[in-house]
Amino acid sequence: MTSAHQQLPPAPPVAGRILDAQVHLMDRQVLDHDGVPVTTVDDLEVTGPDLDAEIPPGTTAPVITALLTGAVLGTRIFGGRPPSSRLIRLPWKDVAEVGVVLRLGIKGEPLDASWVERWVRDKIIARIPGGRHDPR
Repeated sequence: MTSAHQQLPPAPPVAGRILDAQVHLMDRQVLDHDGVPVTTVDDLEVTGPDLDAEIPPGTTAPVITALLTGAVLGTRIFGGRPPSSRLIRLPWKDVAEVGVVLRLGIKGEPLDASWVERWVRDKIIARIPGGRHDPR
């Protein structure tokens, strides 16, 4: 066997799961632990090295601290960035599963992220005849 055909050593073990934020997290739907939709992921809060600068070897990888959601449609259309005070933080510690959707390990009802849906449900849908119960 020549050196070109030798097997590579196995990759070193990684503590945790490596995620591609653009593929696995951004614009994904977030469900609470009961499967009720809460919001979608608009941005991430990350701690660690500055991702725009050159990262020296041996530096620890960036860590996600929170999922951010909020009114970002205008900034996506016209550019810019919404003020951080307008974004709602969902702590990463509350994320139970990353798959096709993100599942939280908590109930979504008390979260600020679903206040718009609750308001529409309570103020508009509930006033429609038959809007207060699940159709059977």
